[in-house]
Amino acid sequence: MDIGRISEKVMGMDDTTWERHSNPISGWTRVTILPLLAFAIWSRVWLGWHALWIVGLILVWTWLNPRLFGPPATNDAWMTQGILGERIWLAKTTHPIPDHHARVSRWLNIAAGISVLILAKGLLSLDLGFTIAGLIGAMGAKLWFLDRMVWLRHDMEPTASPE
Repeated sequence: MDIGRISEKVMGMDDTTWERHSNPISGWTRVTILPLLAFAIWSRVWLGWHALWIVGLILVWTWLNPRLFGPPATNDAWMTQGILGERIWLAKTTHPIPDHHARVSRWLNIAAGISVLILAKGLLSLDLGFTIAGLIGAMGAKLWFLDRMVWLRHDMEPTASPE
């Protein structure tokens, strides 16, 4: 089982939740999670152990977010197409995806993982440079990955509407 499938199971994502999560408002508001989490962890400097309350709220937001918004009216939004493409990517063990998508996706996920390690190092040592570099790297890789998922969706579902 890969990290994407593990994450999907931990988040309790079913078909209905994925449909609601494909609302672009859900997708775009999830982009805030990593910076908010980084800020909450950094806030331990000011708040001490009370920062855990903020971390907890962000984790609740992470779980609630894909459930809060209704399904999108259309699938035309870039974010919607990226999320729908991500579902295709997650099913790659049962429905193989083209090698050029699998290869790039793998490298983008590796880049995101390395960036998260840099972010963690920055947050542990309170090094603003590492923290910002990790955030930029992880978020950049994730957004690039989402863009790749739009492309994957168009390749795998020829009837998908163009942007």
